[in-house]
Amino acid sequence: MKFAVIGGGSSYTPELVDGIFAREGRFLFDEIWLMDQNEERLGINHSFSQRLAERYGTSCKIYKTTKTEEAIKDARYVLTQIRVGQMQARISDEKLGLKYGIIGQETTGIGGFACALRTIPVILDIAHKMEEVCPNAFLINFTNPAGINTEAVLKYSKIRTIGLCNVPIGMIMQIVKHLGGSPEEIELDYVGLNHLSWVRSFKKQGIDITQEVLQKFWEHAEEEWEDETTRNNMLEAMKSLNMFCNYYLQYYYSTESVLNQLKKKEKTRGEEVLGIEQKLFERYANPELKEKPEELSKRGGAHYSTAALMVIDAIENDKKSRQIVCCRNNGAIPTFDDDVSVEISAIIDKDGAHPISQKAPEPSIRGLMQLIKAYETLTVHAAVRGDRELAFQALLSHPLMPDAKKCRELLNELLEINKPYLKNFFNK
Repeated sequence: MKFAVIGGGSSYTPELVDGIFAREGRFLFDEIWLMDQNEERLGINHSFSQRLAERYGTSCKIYKTTKTEEAIKDARYVLTQIRVGQMQARISDEKLGLKYGIIGQETTGIGGFACALRTIPVILDIAHKMEEVCPNAFLINFTNPAGINTEAVLKYSKIRTIGLCNVPIGMIMQIVKHLGGSPEEIELDYVGLNHLSWVRSFKKQGIDITQEVLQKFWEHAEEEWEDETTRNNMLEAMKSLNMFCNYYLQYYYSTESVLNQLKKKEKTRGEEVLGIEQKLFERYANPELKEKPEELSKRGGAHYSTAALMVIDAIENDKKSRQIVCCRNNGAIPTFDDDVSVEISAIIDKDGAHPISQKAPEPSIRGLMQLIKAYETLTVHAAVRGDRELAFQALLSHPLMPDAKKCRELLNELLEINKPYLKNFFNK
């Protein structure tokens, strides 16, 4: 069985490869293909992955290539973890947001918008190549913004796809840490979109533990939100909603304090990550290193392989297990279109993800969900068609954007900065 990683030069790759070898008894990959255009990073990860294979004593072969078709041909699974424009594009997004006095975070607001416009055409190109050389494969997408990219593939490709994020599995692991048990025993009433989600209730072995879990999360809130003002705003919101809020909701529930913190920092998060990755790859390149280094946790990749391999395990073994993924709504969340991507609990079996029907989102969270879903859907269509007016309408619909005139200026500047990656917006 062949497993292809598009974006094999990512700093996350060793976490993924290590996770595969650690779980090898559950399913067996004969080949892992790492594909990336950055040959230096690809070579480092390839060599490190081979050392991991030797350490585990696995018979799985590790290959590297700069050609997508070679990596995905006859693959059973294709995992995408790409960054179009690399880290410099992310840094540019962050600084553009600050220039206009708004949040430019990687997946939220103008940063997520720019990232989506650059990424969607590339993700769809991969999906269309899969239709030709591995039409029965599953596309497992980790590429940010994960929900928007998943929706693009759902609407513009025939390939079966599942979008993943390590936030839901991270929540479950925190519950296990504080209350014991195993991840399989924990069930979340989780509703929302990628990086815009709420947990309405928690169960352990079928028993409701919501208040106990919320109390634990509130006691440890400073682990999630370091800034006191932001933390207090999030606690205020969660206690009123009686729900746990995804970390990324700070950009909506505590916009001013988060923006102030971003303005005060000497470096953007992208610039910080550049430094972290430089140190990581220095470690990866050490021929004596044969296990993933602790520094990887600072990159934000905790439980990354766990999320991916739980899904693959469920598909390969037709486990019909309940997992939180990005998938087609199919009526699971009332009041939302069937063909949009949502992040909710789904049953994973040999055919992929089947969303579990749930009650309609409460008015207190539904409005924000609808706004962001409208923005996401407009963004998908704008990116595919190279349509400036749809792109402008996407910005107009987003609550973190400036007024209409500035949205137009912002869009024009964003398109010009990203012109090498957004040719369909200029070839008219």
